[in-house]
Amino acid sequence: MAEIINLKQVRKARERAAKEAQAVENRVVFGRPKAAKTREEARKSLETARHEGHRLKTPDGEA
Repeated sequence: MAEIINLKQVRKARERAAKEAQAVENRVVFGRPKAAKTREEARKSLETARHEGHRLKTPDGEA
């Protein structure tokens, strides 16, 4: 004989699992300390400055 399942319970369990997966993603994205965010921002600005420093011409046409 087949096992009887409650569809409402299955649906709720599936929704809980989806919410938990979203929470894990949010913890990774938004759960960093301020020092880490600042360090990453400084690294990106330094990379951009170095990249722009190697240009032969500026974007507005001046050399």
